[in-house]
Amino acid sequence: MERARVLLLTTQAGGGGAQRVMALVAQGLPQARFEVHVALTRGDAAEAEALPRAVKVHALKAGRARAAALPLLRLIWRLRPEVILCGAPEISFAVLLLRPFLPAKTRLLVRQNSTVSAILTKGHVPWYTRLLYRLLYRRADCIICQSRAMADDLQREAALAGDRLAVLPNPIDVAGIVAAQATPMAWSGAGPHLLAAGRLAPEKGFDLLIEAMAAVRRRFPEADLVIAGSGKERAALLAQCRSHQLEDAVHIADGLTNPYGYFAGATVFVLSSRYEGMPNALLEAAAAGLPLVATPASGGVIELLRGREGTWLAREASSAALAAALIEALESLPAGARYRHAFLAAGQAASGGR
Repeated sequence: MERARVLLLTTQAGGGGAQRVMALVAQGLPQARFEVHVALTRGDAAEAEALPRAVKVHALKAGRARAAALPLLRLIWRLRPEVILCGAPEISFAVLLLRPFLPAKTRLLVRQNSTVSAILTKGHVPWYTRLLYRLLYRRADCIICQSRAMADDLQREAALAGDRLAVLPNPIDVAGIVAAQATPMAWSGAGPHLLAAGRLAPEKGFDLLIEAMAAVRRRFPEADLVIAGSGKERAALLAQCRSHQLEDAVHIADGLTNPYGYFAGATVFVLSSRYEGMPNALLEAAAAGLPLVATPASGGVIELLRGREGTWLAREASSAALAAALIEALESLPAGARYRHAFLAAGQAASGGR
């Protein structure tokens, strides 16, 4: 049987949740049925060592997505894939612009990884971004959203027909999470230990979390926090820690994009985002059974967590509301509490493996 050729497009092999999702898709596609190619607009092929050897990696080294347009067009015509999956909005816009020049039978799938209304109102994007969603997304054969709330939001904002949208939860590397528990990262002090993860960017709300941490420490003087991630906000976040005299209580594990090793010793996982789609870090922490404290960062997050055992939703994305939710959780949690989160058992997230 001839294998179907699939091309996955992402910025780089390592990095945040979106990149991990694409890596898990590449790992999960059966080699007997699919010939899998991964194109990196920014990253180097050497970064893709975690991918299966059968996956063919193409490093375009183009920097910005728009600079990758011509190299990507040449690659697509050389490979002639049956299916292309775009893993980030900037790449999706570039490929959708190229749609009239692609091989006629190529199916084009777009993965939407954020809530569009939040991007348009809070994301400091160019004024024409809404127009791009409305004009270009209708060129896709299918747009994949991670929750029903995300799909409904996209349908309203981009004026799309409902039959172009699919709701498909992100894959999770359950095997990797379980394996990491065997060699856990060490936490110091008595705790409670708070864990957060994600890009160090304004939308992730780590400044709100550090502000909230100052209030948590007044109730729990031994509490500490690890933020696993990297990004341009690192210096500002460290300065904020100093201003609140939290240098010994907050550790920013810069460059650590896989927080699994911290799961075993964490008391609670915190999602502090101002806005989100369906964050992989939250689903991964849930797969490890961690108690979850989150801001109402998207309709999907609210839909997922509200009323669930072992979860606490802040009333809003603010430092005061986040501190109140954290203190409520920490006051009620038994030591070492872990949960079998019902939304995972009900199939709200798929498992993946290495």
